Amino acid sequence: MAKPKLALIPAAQGTKLYSVLPSDGTGDFDFTRGSVATRINAQGLIENVASGQSRLDYPLIDGVQKGCPHHILEPARTNILSYSEDFSNSFWNKGGSSIISNTSISPDGGLNADKLVQDTSSGVHKIVKPYTGISGTNTCSIFVKPDGVTKIGISSTESVSVLSSFDLSNGTLISSLSDDYSITSFADGWFRISSTDIGGNRKMAVFLLDDTANYSYQGDGVSGLYIYGAMLEAGSYATSYIPTSGTAVTRSAETATGAGNSTTFNDSEGVLMAEISALADDGTNRFISISDGTINNRINIVFDTSNNINARQAPGNVNISTTGVNILNSNKIAYEYQSGSQELWVNGFKIGTTSVSTLPSGLDRLNFDSFNGGDDMYCKTKQLQYFDSILADTQLEQLTSWQSFRDMANGQLYTIE
Repeated sequence: MAKPKLALIPAAQGTKLYSVLPSDGTGDFDFTRGSVATRINAQGLIENVASGQSRLDYPLIDGVQKGCPHHILEPARTNILSYSEDFSNSFWNKGGSSIISNTSISPDGGLNADKLVQDTSSGVHKIVKPYTGISGTNTCSIFVKPDGVTKIGISSTESVSVLSSFDLSNGTLISSLSDDYSITSFADGWFRISSTDIGGNRKMAVFLLDDTANYSYQGDGVSGLYIYGAMLEAGSYATSYIPTSGTAVTRSAETATGAGNSTTFNDSEGVLMAEISALADDGTNRFISISDGTINNRINIVFDTSNNINARQAPGNVNISTTGVNILNSNKIAYEYQSGSQELWVNGFKIGTTSVSTLPSGLDRLNFDSFNGGDDMYCKTKQLQYFDSILADTQLEQLTSWQSFRDMANGQLYTIE
């Protein structure tokens, strides 16, 4: 197979997204983020990354760090919960419960997780932070670990009518009446759970449930669960954890732009390959593009408003689309272009071809960017390659195929038993 002209393989954090090819630095992406952020490190723990530094985030499978890291790019989000780790603070309303502070090792490796303990009353056992005047789509999330209680409910309205409930003994959903939900395994028995709802007067509410998942029951005064890292953010999905201590905190949006130049890209033919996963299937156009800096000359890999993967080109209105591919999984995508033929390959299969006689010109930059009303490509990237010539079908199949069943399972975040 031909050597790529540009290759990004996540290996280092810094003020850029560093490409391994070309070696002179012209393939590096300019990176911006005007705030501190967090990541999952190689030990599977949450840690801070300084303002202006890119993030290598490591995947967790069943709470265990497995596989190579990815670069993560996220939108701006604000955690409006002023005390995300200190649940003993009067900021939090307790009902049928109490807090024991700093009693367990948290997902950041420190002795700073609190225990939420049910009292002996008959009724609801919960902790809540209510807000008024907060409308739209909001997502609440929190890290939890069982200690006598294995079932938990979370709601961004304090109403059990939109409760998402989870079984922490096996990391599964019991039921959800919310608009969306998630549960993710972390190290040492921790889980991060989230619930998304649409409406006004948002709240962060955590309910202890009994063994049959009832929210109203007789407490024993001892059992509970460890809690850490609460978030309430505007948006349709939970983003990386934003710690707070006395005030709301905003993580700035991240951008990665400007890789390559006019000598990197070939207007006449080439292949753009990406191994990426979307942060959300939220129906928003998101682009990786080679362009001249305008909307008129572009080669695009796109997550579209129907949550499909597209290959698009301007001029010519080229659009080749997948159906039934989960963009939340890591997918290997290749878009080959040349005069008279365009091809889209995904995970070892040729998805489609089309013909166009007019190609873009003046290609001189590769961006994770917005395009004609779309949002920036917020995603997790495991590799990005550009070839300045076309490849044979056998090479495109090899380039986009998983090298083994284990490779595929890790890329798709499946567990092998």
